[in-house]
Amino acid sequence: MTQSNQDNRGAKMQLQGKVAVVTGAGSGIGRAVAQALAQRGCHLALADRNQEGLAETAALPELNSVKVSLHTLDVADRDAVAAFPQTVLAHHDRIDLLVNNAGVALAGSFEQVSETDFDWVMAINFHGVVRMTRAFLPLLHRSDDARIVNISSLFGLISPPGQSAYSASKFAVRGFSNALRHELADSRVGVTVVHPGGIATSIARNARVSADIPQAQMQERLANSQKMLRMPPPKAADIIVRGIEKRSARVLVGSDAVVMSWLERLFPVRYWNLLARRAKL
Repeated sequence: MTQSNQDNRGAKMQLQGKVAVVTGAGSGIGRAVAQALAQRGCHLALADRNQEGLAETAALPELNSVKVSLHTLDVADRDAVAAFPQTVLAHHDRIDLLVNNAGVALAGSFEQVSETDFDWVMAINFHGVVRMTRAFLPLLHRSDDARIVNISSLFGLISPPGQSAYSASKFAVRGFSNALRHELADSRVGVTVVHPGGIATSIARNARVSADIPQAQMQERLANSQKMLRMPPPKAADIIVRGIEKRSARVLVGSDAVVMSWLERLFPVRYWNLLARRAKL
């Protein structure tokens, strides 16, 4: 499902012949978004820390019909991000779309999570988005029709216990995206913020875990998280890319994201009490 408050740029965004930079493209939503963009004739600069994952993405048949460049990149590396636009321009003659998808997860309450781990999440999930945007915005301004797409989360809409670091990073992405959209309203660069619900990726399995969480408790949390991750990444990616084409200001991916968005709006303080009460029924 998509909730879209379109910007005022008019007709559908045409992706044929455009060039997109996609971070976190070695797996999950990033890989699926690359497929969906390639199916629409969009050329790709794909970035990830995982070279093997990038190679697997590049080998997908959907990418055979477009120009693809692969780049090993850690979005938490300030210098690498600053140099990245020129690297991309060495392979492509333009940049029209930036998809800030790279992200990590961290399990544990605020008191369980170390300051180092909290900063690690923020460095990738939030500061990576900001740095990539700062690096590529001058090139996006050169395009006749450009867009920045920032992947937040369901936990950028609601704030469950045990997710203080991750939720903080995703709320930060949401706030940054909304303010940036207003600042760029009179330019040719639009901004979309995406809130995926339960997407069947490996993010929960690969989450960093606080050493203070008992193993049995962690296994239970992981099992519960996996049950919630139901939507296949290609379906999520199609919703996201259709949102890009529609110039949507916000894209809610999945019925869970839509329901939680409305619940948080209706009960901005008490929504978690209502959810916890329902879970006990």
